[in-house]
Amino acid sequence: MKEVVITGMGATTPLGGDLPSTWQAMLAGESGVVALTEEWAEPLAVRIAAKLKVDPSEIIDRVKARRLDRSAQIALIAAEEAWKQAGYGLGEDNDVDPDRLGVSLSSGIGGLHSILDNWDNYRDKGPRRVSPFTIPMLMANAPAANVGLLVGAQASIQATVSACASSNEAIALAVDQIRLGRADVIVAGGTEATIHALPLAAFGQMQALSKRNDDPQGASRPWDKGRDGFVMGEGAGVLVLESLEHAQARGATIYGTIAGAGISADNHDIVQPEPTGRGQASAMVKALREGGLDASDVKHVNAHGTSTPQGDLTEASSIRRALGDAADDVIVTSTKSMTGHLLGGAGAVELIASVLALRDRMSPPTINLVDPDDDLPVTVAANVKTPLPATGDIAALNNSFGFGGHNVAVAVTTANT
Repeated sequence: MKEVVITGMGATTPLGGDLPSTWQAMLAGESGVVALTEEWAEPLAVRIAAKLKVDPSEIIDRVKARRLDRSAQIALIAAEEAWKQAGYGLGEDNDVDPDRLGVSLSSGIGGLHSILDNWDNYRDKGPRRVSPFTIPMLMANAPAANVGLLVGAQASIQATVSACASSNEAIALAVDQIRLGRADVIVAGGTEATIHALPLAAFGQMQALSKRNDDPQGASRPWDKGRDGFVMGEGAGVLVLESLEHAQARGATIYGTIAGAGISADNHDIVQPEPTGRGQASAMVKALREGGLDASDVKHVNAHGTSTPQGDLTEASSIRRALGDAADDVIVTSTKSMTGHLLGGAGAVELIASVLALRDRMSPPTINLVDPDDDLPVTVAANVKTPLPATGDIAALNNSFGFGGHNVAVAVTTANT
């Protein structure tokens, strides 16, 4: 199989407006969760969220922003950072063959703000006040399509939708496209922007969200006995993926290799994970098998780790089930303890964190882990960054699991130069 490598990465998250600031905040164990002080949040039972550190209005021109949902705005910000890091230009400076360039970029929910804001306009002011851009703003493929327009992609533009596993699945699809010879370069990742009264109320009614309104930064606490749900976040992560041959031919810097991806379905419940972790473990095993890796190659796992009572325990067991005794030598972390849950954008941001952990040989911490679950079957990097093996080729797994029983694991290895 063709080797697929990473030549560019970009992100905008609750921890930073770009990738360097996000990564430094992760290593420092900072939290991006804040109290919601807006008037619309006052009636809610949950009044905390992980909002973007840098609002897209500070970066994107106001006129352009009016035609883009917030999810597309932040996808463009992350994509442009990744594209430039890969050494590519835009417009006339873009020398990529457009017929060999694709996009695979997801959103779990899509243009929620555009739907609800324009419904408010219709209800309060009538149909003539609905934006003519509403449909191209709200459609779930809008972020992918706009990134395609940014980079000039003509091979394909695809948008996966599989809840919180969406961006990991988009990356898996991109790898397949390159290996099948359908493209040389694919811009892949995910985005989400749904901090709004309706989803906060809906997730709250499901008892899925933390209610620690008086302690926002301590609310997301994976594997801690005091956890009471996840914290909603917003953000985007984008990677530039290329065939190894294409990257080497142009002398690109290579940050890591996508060794393999594994996908499975629980077939258990629309929202609850299958309690034994069978499907989750299957996805991890498939990712390793596709990449030609042994369990002993894995030294780091960026877990889905949402801070839900059942989800965290199931995943810890599934990691042990997938890796066996090799799990004793693996450092597990959940960066959601700092970023909150970015839903459809989570997998991409967390895969980028996995790549940087291998590069820097350092796992970011899981913060707020004060009283761990009893007899955890894995070693969690609790509250402080943890060194990974200083030498040799090592691998990491990035897990994403979504409502509907979607399980996607992506295996990455140190840079193949």
